[in-house]
Amino acid sequence: MTSFLCLLMIGLLFAGIISGFPVMFVLMATGFSVAGIGAIFGVFDLSLLGAIAPRIFALFDNQLLYAVPLFVFLGKLLEQSKLVEQLFSAMLARGLGNRGVVLMVMSFSVVLAASSGLVGASILMLASIALVPLKKSGFSDHFAAGLICGSGTLGQIIPPSIVLILLADQISNANQVTQLAQGNFAPDPVTVGHIFAGALLPGLLLAGLYGVYGLVKSGPKAADSIRNLRSEGHNGSIWQGLLAVGSLLLVPVVIIIGVASPTEAASFGILGVCLAIMLSRPSVEPLRRAAAQSVELIGMIVGIIIGATVFALVFRGIGGDELIADLLPKQNEGQIIAVLVVLVSVFLLGFVLEFIEITYLVVPIAAPILLALDVDPIWLAVMIAMVLQTS
Repeated sequence: MTSFLCLLMIGLLFAGIISGFPVMFVLMATGFSVAGIGAIFGVFDLSLLGAIAPRIFALFDNQLLYAVPLFVFLGKLLEQSKLVEQLFSAMLARGLGNRGVVLMVMSFSVVLAASSGLVGASILMLASIALVPLKKSGFSDHFAAGLICGSGTLGQIIPPSIVLILLADQISNANQVTQLAQGNFAPDPVTVGHIFAGALLPGLLLAGLYGVYGLVKSGPKAADSIRNLRSEGHNGSIWQGLLAVGSLLLVPVVIIIGVASPTEAASFGILGVCLAIMLSRPSVEPLRRAAAQSVELIGMIVGIIIGATVFALVFRGIGGDELIADLLPKQNEGQIIAVLVVLVSVFLLGFVLEFIEITYLVVPIAAPILLALDVDPIWLAVMIAMVLQTS
């Protein structure tokens, strides 16, 4: 019966997502529906649902998650300020070749993807400022679209990334649970700084490989298209854009070296971008639009987290976590197979689910099983982030 209910939960989840219904409601409806069916057949104890409210209140008391709204606002503020677009146009106006355009797109994709918070938003933002220069530099439509889509997903793994912050929270919780179960009552904490430091080199390496591929594919192009870019009146302030971008890039640095907490670092990043906006064109309109969009995005994130909490609680209540643990190898020698199974599952789920759902559905169930096999928590978090970026 447990196997049937687990398959039913997964089937209802995917059916609801395919229907286009909001994911947060799909997660909650699936959880409560299966809980009712499980209670009828004596598989689920309805008293477990009383743990939902304490878990939700615990989310709002999580110091690490306090940084998420600030990082969302930082990304939206950078997007609404248009400073990065101005910087891109100003540097194009100073005469870059076609290979320079590719490198500019890659460099800005690292900055934009790390700040936007969601993959779709970063790709849309990058396409709005880079698609036309790439096409006018002589690149084909499919190459330009592929470069933007590929590099636009780098926000999953390059700090400061909301993905890494949420992932650090779940990996830290799973590591504490695993260590306590093994009798270690003073486990070493897994912090955002650890995850940022672990993901920085793989993220930059992947961005560099994208850039190398772009340079190889670019080849010699006609110089007329580059002159057209310079002749269309591109202008913008370099210094204000550099101040905004520098403020963003400073955020992960101070977190990694331990100078500031994620909340403090995000606050200083927001201050730097606001200063750049005031120096560029004093106006509160970008702040107003960024605040409105941030509230909408934060509400969606919180709603998905609450829905995932309900789903995960019911899934554990029907014995789904024990079923998965029985399916995975239990000896340390089988840790490679267990890790591969989880990563392949994350890869496939990434086709249809956003990183928030995967982080709060898969990681709480799979991470304790893998950590019990002596898998390093920081390495596991970085691998999950890399697979999410790829899928």
